[in-house]
Amino acid sequence: MEYLTASNIIFFILAAAILLFGILTVTSTKILRAATYLFFTLFSIAGLYLQLSYEFLAAVQLSVYAGGIVILIVFAILLIKGLGEDKEINLGQRRIMGLVAAIVGSFTCAITIIKFGFMPEYEIATEMAKSVDMKLIGTTLMGTEKFEYLLPFEAASILLLACIVGSIAIATKSKEVNK
Repeated sequence: MEYLTASNIIFFILAAAILLFGILTVTSTKILRAATYLFFTLFSIAGLYLQLSYEFLAAVQLSVYAGGIVILIVFAILLIKGLGEDKEINLGQRRIMGLVAAIVGSFTCAITIIKFGFMPEYEIATEMAKSVDMKLIGTTLMGTEKFEYLLPFEAASILLLACIVGSIAIATKSKEVNK
């Protein structure tokens, strides 16, 4: 079997981990476990970036998403724990809507894969990976000219800061109410 190489085996292991932890993320009834499964999903996606020789994207994936966003989610979960406990949950309706969303998403992915055929030759893919210049990516992310992304990057950091300040305000108010 010429297709059973170490690279393919690693890809299949990472793909299986992404599928497993993604499913566990959305089916877990405990929210902290769901956040942990989300962390492992994002960590596995960073492994795919490393396999594609996109070290910069893997580092961004780990630091921003797996590190920052998941920690922010866990922090928010711990701060609002117990709020809204008297809400009634309709599990049957949620499962039906989840099943419909999964079927529509799978159908969309299948059509996209069939229509565009995302399987470049190995030599072409390695040449494309070598042609990516990290200096160009860095100046594009932190530049202020047209088609450069410093403003959205700073807007995202202000949004995260607002989330942290808001969670501190919620925590302070909930401590005052509990006294």
